[in-house]
Amino acid sequence: MTTPTPISEVGRAQPASGILDEATLARLANEFFAALPGSGQPATSGIAALGRSEATSAPAVKTAAPISGSVPGVSAVSAPSGYAAALPRIGPLSEPLGAVPVAMPTHPYYFLAESSAFQSAPAGTPVPIAIAPASPPLSDTSLGPLPTEYPLPQARDSPGFYFLDPLQQRSLGAVPAAGLDAHPLFNVQAVRRDFPILAERVNGQPLIWFDNAATTQKPQAVIDRLAYFYAHENSNIHRAAHELAARATDAYERARSKVARFLGAASSDEIIFVRGATEGINLIAQSWGRANVGAGDEIVLSQLEHHANIVPWLQLAQEKGAKLRVIPVDDTGQILLEEYRNLLNDRTTLVTISQVSNALGTITPVAEIAELAHRAGARVLIDGAQAVSHLRVNVQALQADFYVFSGHKLFAPTGIGAVYGKSELLETMPPWQGGGNMIEDVTFERATYQKPPARFEAGTGNIGDAVGLGTAIDYVERLGLENIGRYEHDLLGYAMQGLQSVPGLRLIGTARDKASVQSFVLEGYRPEEVGSALNREGIAVRAGHHCAQPIVRRFGVEATVRPSFAFYNTCAEIDVLIRALHRLAHHIGRAKS
Repeated sequence: MTTPTPISEVGRAQPASGILDEATLARLANEFFAALPGSGQPATSGIAALGRSEATSAPAVKTAAPISGSVPGVSAVSAPSGYAAALPRIGPLSEPLGAVPVAMPTHPYYFLAESSAFQSAPAGTPVPIAIAPASPPLSDTSLGPLPTEYPLPQARDSPGFYFLDPLQQRSLGAVPAAGLDAHPLFNVQAVRRDFPILAERVNGQPLIWFDNAATTQKPQAVIDRLAYFYAHENSNIHRAAHELAARATDAYERARSKVARFLGAASSDEIIFVRGATEGINLIAQSWGRANVGAGDEIVLSQLEHHANIVPWLQLAQEKGAKLRVIPVDDTGQILLEEYRNLLNDRTTLVTISQVSNALGTITPVAEIAELAHRAGARVLIDGAQAVSHLRVNVQALQADFYVFSGHKLFAPTGIGAVYGKSELLETMPPWQGGGNMIEDVTFERATYQKPPARFEAGTGNIGDAVGLGTAIDYVERLGLENIGRYEHDLLGYAMQGLQSVPGLRLIGTARDKASVQSFVLEGYRPEEVGSALNREGIAVRAGHHCAQPIVRRFGVEATVRPSFAFYNTCAEIDVLIRALHRLAHHIGRAKS
């Protein structure tokens, strides 16, 4: 069970006895921080002097030995020697958990110059992530100005510490903005403080969230933005002349523009808000598909697909007399491109493909797949639900005709996602659903419809969560997708090596190009038993077929255990996972003997 912080403890007044006044606290804190290494100030108290003494006598750091074992097609990942000693070690259960020497940071404040205990691999280590053409460095102004009537909080004139600032109420006119206190370098410990749920405890243990492929957790910036919207902007959009309608409309359409920029679309008119990737695929199938797929036509998709990218096309094919053709994968879980080429012909109408497999983490060569499809005269739909939180996406560079994703897998609220469609395609597509907002004129004899994207957004949309999606995009962009990709690449490599060390564990999906997913099965246990055992340790993983039965069965199993990682996860958390799996394997070993 989950044990939240008791509400009764929040904000409870403490006894005044023995509490120093604010001025004394400020003086002591300033003396302490001034005396930390690199401050250039002399120590003025016993506490500060102690900190300096310990810093100068830090033990020398030795390079940690890499974990034995390898995964076919996956190169070993290591950390720079200056940080290797801080890595959590994986070894026999009998190994004592002694303190590991850690190098002292070169800057007095770790969050200004240092990264996490697990650094990115040394320069030159290949990072298997798709990166769009370089864009100018992100700045606060590049996100577009917020309305002048809702000014952003002003930056401090000088450095300060939050606990020394007097308590202030937020101005009612200040819209919460993501990442104003941007992390200069990627620092997992600083990032983790942005996600309040990571402080939860489950079954008496700290929560370890390894179920990110199912949904991601939400940063405080997104939570604050949602609260602000409902406190100060809530209204229906487009159809009113009052102030709140204007605020809500501005916020909603600004979120659409952020999605367009995030995906590299040519215009925000190419972005349709939907509930998520599943609804987006169904929209395309029911609108474009019903108008363009006929008897004898062929729809090509891969063994890797989520059910959401199979069932709508299966239903359409059965209705229209069309046929599904399936691209096979090799034993690592990667697309067999030569087999794909052989499937294409003049009857191929659509190629629909996941950019990243939700069950295996395989990153597919979507740009090459799209190019070959277009040569055959087919349209291309890319399911980006598992890609957008890990990879830089540019729909124009990928030559996508359609692209879909879900916000809740991008650190945004549930119930919101987006469809990208080329404008020339959207202009020709009929509406899928009828209702308010999507019409131009209605009589009892006929109806005419708005231009895209309004044509495909019937009724009142999920306005508040669309705004939250825009803030989540701001947050991810300020961290930097390339920074995220490098960190997660290292994290996944570390996890795969650790999983290899568990007796009786079989990795499912070992393609060279992978995002942060690693499925496995453990001898002697059903996947749900492993999931339940890990839950008792506070570790959340997914156990099942992951709504991708065809690819799971391709590997001869009906279900797997699937830990999936995000940029707020750490090697220390992976270490907890590996040790728990070692205990399970050890228990089975003893039972057999």
